[in-house]
Amino acid sequence: MEVVIERAPGGVIYARCPHPLGSYPEKLTESLDYWASAAPERTFMAKRGPSGEWCRLTYAAAREQARSIGQALLNRGLSPERPIAILSGNDLQHALLGLGAMYAGIPYAPISPAYSLVSTDFAKLRHIIGLLTPGLVFAADGAHFRRAIEAVIPPDAELVVTTNPVAPAVSAAGRSPSLFSDLLTATPGPTLETAQAGITGDTIAKILFTSGSTGMPKGVINTQRMWSSNQEMARAMLEFVADEPPVLVDWLPWNHTFAGNSDVGLVLYNGGSYYIDDGKPTPSHFHETVRNLKEIAPTIYLNVPKGFEALAGALREDADLRKNFFSRLRLMYYAGAGLSQPVWDALERLSIETCGERILMLAGLGSTETAPHALFADREQASQAGHVGVPARGVELKLVPVGEKLEARLRGPNITPGYWRQEELTRAAFDEEGFYKLGDALRFVDENDPRKGFVFDGRIAEDFKLSTGTWVSVGPLRARFLRHFAPLVQDVVIAGHDRDHIAALIFPDIDACRRRAPESVAGVPAAELLGSAAICSVFEELLREFSSTATGSSNRIAAAMLLDTPPSIDAHEITDKGSLNQGAVLRNRANLVEELYRGSPRVILPGVKQ
Repeated sequence: MEVVIERAPGGVIYARCPHPLGSYPEKLTESLDYWASAAPERTFMAKRGPSGEWCRLTYAAAREQARSIGQALLNRGLSPERPIAILSGNDLQHALLGLGAMYAGIPYAPISPAYSLVSTDFAKLRHIIGLLTPGLVFAADGAHFRRAIEAVIPPDAELVVTTNPVAPAVSAAGRSPSLFSDLLTATPGPTLETAQAGITGDTIAKILFTSGSTGMPKGVINTQRMWSSNQEMARAMLEFVADEPPVLVDWLPWNHTFAGNSDVGLVLYNGGSYYIDDGKPTPSHFHETVRNLKEIAPTIYLNVPKGFEALAGALREDADLRKNFFSRLRLMYYAGAGLSQPVWDALERLSIETCGERILMLAGLGSTETAPHALFADREQASQAGHVGVPARGVELKLVPVGEKLEARLRGPNITPGYWRQEELTRAAFDEEGFYKLGDALRFVDENDPRKGFVFDGRIAEDFKLSTGTWVSVGPLRARFLRHFAPLVQDVVIAGHDRDHIAALIFPDIDACRRRAPESVAGVPAAELLGSAAICSVFEELLREFSSTATGSSNRIAAAMLLDTPPSIDAHEITDKGSLNQGAVLRNRANLVEELYRGSPRVILPGVKQ
């Protein structure tokens, strides 16, 4: 891919694609209108029903039902000041409600189900509902979400459910929930046509809440222009989708921009088919993903690194899965975190062994605020994990020196206008030229050849200095640590601000540690397992090997500790997508950081090679 570079005083660098972005619809519902006419009986979305069969929603049916829902929402007097909150996860009703809201010009907000089902204090959900002031709240199963509804949802918000409308706690709160099927009975009329005619590129389509990795979630405004322009950027990169409508099998949650904008948008914009996967990359749920991928062969497969790690293992063990998965696959794409090089290499080998050619693995760079695509890597630039490519068409990249790094800032039609009802945060997010401050650092693959693109160089806010004044670049160090300690480590937090050396708090993969342990301790409780001499000696040796490759104090880890308590979503230590918040862990576990530097029997030091 081509890139134009301009340099300005102060070391500032501007980068952009030399080719203009193509035209795109003013609102994404125009794509649904088009495909409902051009391919009315094609599967738009599908989800397994109770007996295991695929329940399919065609483009024609989706348009008809979404328009009825849009009219029903207008009949209720909903508006941007009284929008829609969706508590439950991916299903056909969720999709239809979102589309209906877009036909009516009413914003909707998909909210992480974990804030209702995993959280014990509902703090994040309460914060979000307070910002939104919703007029309608949807939960697929009234009984499943009743604790959260009873604790947080105000009585003036209409509750809509698909099943279990009379859960005891809900009824006790004085509610009379509506059924989702009631929304389908409205007949589209003049008010819907008027509402549609008034929708512009500036109209809010949805509000996506950030994961809360830096505190309480922020409501990122997503306009119609953001979503539509970003899908045109993706099509310009993945030209084959215009002739070969994409088929996706996807578990990723729609309350995140990766799936909710990128994946759903890719299918809707290009007339593809989206199969909702009820699996997850966990030992207890991944079998469902395997089942689905044995039946439905995707043309594009998108996932987070943990998902690709689980997939690589399953593909190695199951020939039938390999055969179907690779049968028409054109592309794999990862986002959300860095993909380890061993997993990248394993997937490449498996694709060559199965279908005789390397299936392209791509990545890019973006965020909830960029809808999400901002940079893409092409076949030449995607030579290894960590390469994020160059700016997409229509996107301007600005690189500003911050310490020893270059901070990425972005401008384009896909950039959010700001945060919902949080003007101070909005002002702080943009610089004097209107560039959104992404917070990520980038560096050239080869400064003498910008066409090779950029490499992710960590989060600016995570980097720190040792007491010696030496800068520690956390992102690259963390990625190298995870590669070296795989598969025994799920995640790691790097400590050392104003200290003499770097130390690490390790969240181990308990199952992997059990497999590595001798039979005498493999079945003991997690705390006892992690404290055993057998496991500690394994980590001591790995830490010794890791430290022996360091080039100095900026990337040498001198001590580590294994944590038997997983990160907490209530304490903002982890998101429902599995992204770790380094700052929150260090704050919440300050006593363990002190123990790391003070020393104790639990602290692991690099082993001495005998």
